[in-house]
Amino acid sequence: MTNQKTKMMILSAMFVALISVGAFIKIPIPVVPFTLQFLFTMLAGLLLGGKRGGSAVCIYIALGLAGVPVFTQGGGIGYIFQPSFGYIIGFAVGAFVTGTIAERGNRPDYKLLLAANFAGLGIVYLFGMVYYYLISNFYLNSPIGIWPLFLYCFLLAVPGDIFLCIVGAVLGKRLIPLMKEGRL
Repeated sequence: MTNQKTKMMILSAMFVALISVGAFIKIPIPVVPFTLQFLFTMLAGLLLGGKRGGSAVCIYIALGLAGVPVFTQGGGIGYIFQPSFGYIIGFAVGAFVTGTIAERGNRPDYKLLLAANFAGLGIVYLFGMVYYYLISNFYLNSPIGIWPLFLYCFLLAVPGDIFLCIVGAVLGKRLIPLMKEGRL
């Protein structure tokens, strides 16, 4: 039992590190920055389960808010006033939901993993877009309408994240059995 707890703590710490590094792995595409944070938060949920995956993302968020520069534009408590902070909150909830759905099957198939990933993606975008709208319109005095919000915060960004959902399902299908067998 202690060995399992130690293993989970190590894997959780590994995901905190991967999410942090993922913030700085940027794939250049026009208009919207594309990072690998979503992939690693999704995999945290798939491989660690809903509660542990969500907790790993919460630790990442706590580190960033404490001032460790793990977010794409640094860190610190002031980051909550960044319009994109809602996506970071969404990562934690999304990892929890993704992991909870994936845990429904003993050996989940691609269909279940893909559904879990898309559910998590929907949550990330819901939190991100609502937060972006509220911060921009009511705090920053930089109003954004619904159509520009939808265009810049969803349409232009979501194709890459759909691809990451597919990659996450493929990786999850291969890695979940290894986790369950204790080989990872």
